Amino acid sequence: MTSPRTLLKIWNLHPKKQFGQNFLSEPSTSKMIISRSNISPDDIILEIGAGLGALTIPAAGVAKQVYALDKDHQLIALLKTELLAQNLLNIELMEQDILKFDFQAFVNKKNINQKLVVMGNLPYNISSQVLVQLIQSRKHVTRAVLMFQKELALRIMANPGVKDYGRITAMLKYCSDIKPLATIKAPMFFPKPKVDSEVVEICFKETPEYPADDEAFLFKVIKAAFGKRRKTLKNALSGSELAISADTSIKALEQAEIDPVRRAETLTIREFVNLSHTLSANILK
Repeated sequence: MTSPRTLLKIWNLHPKKQFGQNFLSEPSTSKMIISRSNISPDDIILEIGAGLGALTIPAAGVAKQVYALDKDHQLIALLKTELLAQNLLNIELMEQDILKFDFQAFVNKKNINQKLVVMGNLPYNISSQVLVQLIQSRKHVTRAVLMFQKELALRIMANPGVKDYGRITAMLKYCSDIKPLATIKAPMFFPKPKVDSEVVEICFKETPEYPADDEAFLFKVIKAAFGKRRKTLKNALSGSELAISADTSIKALEQAEIDPVRRAETLTIREFVNLSHTLSANILK
């Protein structure tokens, strides 16, 4: 693996801050991530942000097929040349913005009849959006192995009752199991970021432990509850986009056996699901 600094210099390119480009520069780190990801020869990988191929190339050495996305056309051209030199035939590069990516259209076009394994080193500024997208598209994704800034990784793994527990955490806990795979120190990247990173595995459940009657509405309730997280649930819900009165909020919370003066970060997934059911019933009345 040619160092990122050398490759970029040869191509007269520079890391683009607006794309959050920090490239893994130590081959042993890339191999460790792939090893801990437990990729099998039957897996089809969708990689978010191929970059210079630090994960793309070792993943292709194990998986059946790798579809590697990147929105930077200059990096796509560079990586295509690298892949040709290594004669890697099971990688398809796609110039694509993940936030505009349609999972359903993709699996139909490629005639893929199995769930994907998603991988990627996610820029901080789009991490939450990508996670919501994966949750909504999880019928096509069995699991995701993603690298985040350490603080965000800790947030998405948080449990109810702590400050880090938030909207994305609750949505993920509803439909997945999450575990840490590795901590990657900042000096392992070029350019060196200000903080360390964490690799996290998100395994999507076939069926949630506490399935909601209306999943889209559940996620609206979670968003509303955390919209004004310093307020009590009674006030957060009644002042939200759900457009419900304080009386309706209190009634639904009491029917769900939730104290109206509690705050969103104290609720378990089961309580959020129960609240979505009682809110739906009260709104429809």
